Amino acid sequence: MGGDSAPDVVIEGVQLAHVRLPDVRYLLFGDEQRIAPLLERFPAIKPFVEIRHTESVVGANDKPGQVLRTGRQSSMWLSVKSVHDGDAHGVVSAGNTGALMAVSKFVLRMAPGIDRPALAAFYPTERGESVMLDLGANVVCDANNLVEFAIMGEVFARIVLGVEEPSVGLLNVGSEELKGNDNVRGAAATLKNGHLSLKFHGFVEGNDITKGTVDVVVADGFSGNIALKAAEGTAQLYRRFLREAFSSSWIARLGYLLARPALNKVKMRTDPRRYNGAMLLGLNGITVKSHGGTDAEGFANAIGVAVDLVKQGFNDRIKEELLALRSQAAAS
Repeated sequence: MGGDSAPDVVIEGVQLAHVRLPDVRYLLFGDEQRIAPLLERFPAIKPFVEIRHTESVVGANDKPGQVLRTGRQSSMWLSVKSVHDGDAHGVVSAGNTGALMAVSKFVLRMAPGIDRPALAAFYPTERGESVMLDLGANVVCDANNLVEFAIMGEVFARIVLGVEEPSVGLLNVGSEELKGNDNVRGAAATLKNGHLSLKFHGFVEGNDITKGTVDVVVADGFSGNIALKAAEGTAQLYRRFLREAFSSSWIARLGYLLARPALNKVKMRTDPRRYNGAMLLGLNGITVKSHGGTDAEGFANAIGVAVDLVKQGFNDRIKEELLALRSQAAAS
């Protein structure tokens, strides 16, 4: 029931995901009177879908604390609880981000050895695709949090992007070792000298994000969220500039017709729907956050991210990496 165009977009997204992932089954939490008629349009997915009716829905403006106190019968809460109870392997929601993070952390709890969850997503770069975290789950982080994010991001890059040996960088105000605050420098020291089994590049700056200098960019949630929103805003600005430029005269419109095949390639490469589906890492369960304004294609991609993480045993691999980290720390 979450998102700007729910539940229509969610049902249409399930339909698209079913074509790509025909063996996946779905529990749909929400208003049955609104969901059931939509399913009639897609009879092929009805055998793979179960509706679990809920009267309550978390609104876009609901405060996380309010949801924790009064939202235990909401569609969001019950969908997350289905993962905790073993009825589902993962949950995908386009609803209220803050509420989803709060409910997921409360219901699923943190994985052993993880202090805080991190919101991670992948995005296009000059070299291909990279992962960035945290994107807003934690405004303030200490050095240990950043090290944990680096470990989780490295595993995420191997599973979702298929990179055999991902490189990891810490987002900083400069690449020099003396730059940055104590937390960033402390995390860098641990990643560099802590005998971890990951490829640590060092510090990276904002312009390194889109260059693809590293496969995993690690930041606190404050910096990561600002960097993400700035990049999204810049992309929207350039799209607007292009539309205005190509509609400015008949010569420009003719130029657009000639350039359209190349522009379509750029559009496909940078289409935000391809990168929809931010994973909340560090929990005892799979929670994927879809952008609230996405369409069916984007929601289907978010489902695909969740399925990949489940099939690849993401949480078990995170636990193995943290166990190895402790063993290495004890040996050193």
